[in-house]
Amino acid sequence: MKVRLMKEAFDLNEALSYLLVPEAGGYVFFLGKVRNENHGRKVERLIYEAYEEMAVKEMERIREEALERFPILDLLIWHRYGELEVGEDTILIIASGRHRKEAFEACIWAIDEVKKRVPVWKREVTNEGVFWIEGDRMVPEE
Repeated sequence: MKVRLMKEAFDLNEALSYLLVPEAGGYVFFLGKVRNENHGRKVERLIYEAYEEMAVKEMERIREEALERFPILDLLIWHRYGELEVGEDTILIIASGRHRKEAFEACIWAIDEVKKRVPVWKREVTNEGVFWIEGDRMVPEE
């Protein structure tokens, strides 16, 4: 279960258990959260929608590419979908490596690739309305 698209909250201990090996000298975590503000607007919650089958396949491809591209031991990618409140977890990436440098580099690369390639769409419910988020752009929902 190193790649998952899920509604339920992450269990960080469970996630780490999939990667624990004695060869690993370091684990780098990226944990995305719903923040309470974006572009000066008060965020009330996020709504993530996904093309589930395609999203999982693309995250699996990203994981495989990371394992080929970086000298890491393993990589986990979990992404949430549904309605998420401020403070809730949105995405978890964990890279394990013999050394910290490759784990950091793989983790940074993986989150950037997920944001670019995985068919997950985000809407922000704010004090000024609902907006689709497209990179750094906010498009009002009609």
